[in-house]
Amino acid sequence: MTVRSYDTIVVGVGGMGSAATYHLAKRGVDVLGLERYDVPHTRGSSHGDTRIFRLTQPEHPDYVPLAKRAHELWRALEDESGTNLLTTTGSVHAGPEGGSMVTDAVESLEAHDVDHEVLSGTELAERFPGYGLPDDHRGVYQPDGGFLACERATSTHVKQAFEHGATVRAREAVEDIDIREHGVTVSTTRGEYSADNLVLATGGWTGKHLDFLSDLLTPQRRVLAWFQPSKPEHFQPGNFPVFSADVPEGNFYGFPVFERPGFKIGMTPESPETIDPDDWNDEPTLGDERRLRPLVENHFPDAAGETVRLATCIITYSHDEHFYLDTHPEYPHVSIAAGFTGHGYKFCSVVGEVLADLATEGGTDHPIDVHQFDGRL
Repeated sequence: MTVRSYDTIVVGVGGMGSAATYHLAKRGVDVLGLERYDVPHTRGSSHGDTRIFRLTQPEHPDYVPLAKRAHELWRALEDESGTNLLTTTGSVHAGPEGGSMVTDAVESLEAHDVDHEVLSGTELAERFPGYGLPDDHRGVYQPDGGFLACERATSTHVKQAFEHGATVRAREAVEDIDIREHGVTVSTTRGEYSADNLVLATGGWTGKHLDFLSDLLTPQRRVLAWFQPSKPEHFQPGNFPVFSADVPEGNFYGFPVFERPGFKIGMTPESPETIDPDDWNDEPTLGDERRLRPLVENHFPDAAGETVRLATCIITYSHDEHFYLDTHPEYPHVSIAAGFTGHGYKFCSVVGEVLADLATEGGTDHPIDVHQFDGRL
């Protein structure tokens, strides 16, 4: 068997891996991207038409500079490709007054002097009539939020990577990764490849490739739903900010109508369903729909019409809910992005840049301390 050689191999060409492949190729790196499914595909975490973009980062204030850089890079990719990827709608983080959803959101924005307002449920409804949150809830409105057309963004990263000389091989599952002191060999269902550097961006499969992360990553099943609005004008991108809301029915997030019909929502369940990414039920059920519909009926009633679409995806949680973005603890020529815990897609553009930094320079100037392995393993 002929072993083909590259400077860097990227395993996983979803949201993060496509961006890494692009940034490496743009720097003149001879890069190979390997994807077990299609590019893009619907078996992981980078599909479903839209993904929220927000500068509001209640997860940790250190996420805000990464979000700002991600915003710059998404706009730069739009300019380079001539493709619309990021639609600005504003974003809302809502929950009970004094609750962590609101206080942590405000803290992250104030730490970086980011423009925002805190509105009551009534004030939100007056400004955005599609909203119907309780008046005793508060919504942190930030005008720069919006959503990414996720499949289009992944495809655009790959198309622009091609323009810079990258090779991507899809429908080619990785069977073995041999990491040596210097270099790696990757064996797939179609062949064998060697490289000086490896980038691993394999989502829910990461723990299967790296033993030291197998107990620190938890792939979970999630369901998305689209409902027919009775007043569609209230749910257009110009009239409806993306949202994350902590309400009595649970923790939800949602989007305006965009291209496909329907008002889209998702839920972060209190008792998530842990899965094996190679063996899980990717078909939505009526039970899934019943868990999602009450939010719409109670808080977005003008969108509580018939079900238009249901879809599933995989979300992979890290053990502390901060994603992993670092080089391997023993092999500095192996860079890893994993455990994005359901809020990673917005960062794809900057994560790709960080991964390219790690692979070509061994480090990055981006603020990734909270995402590195030191003290977390």
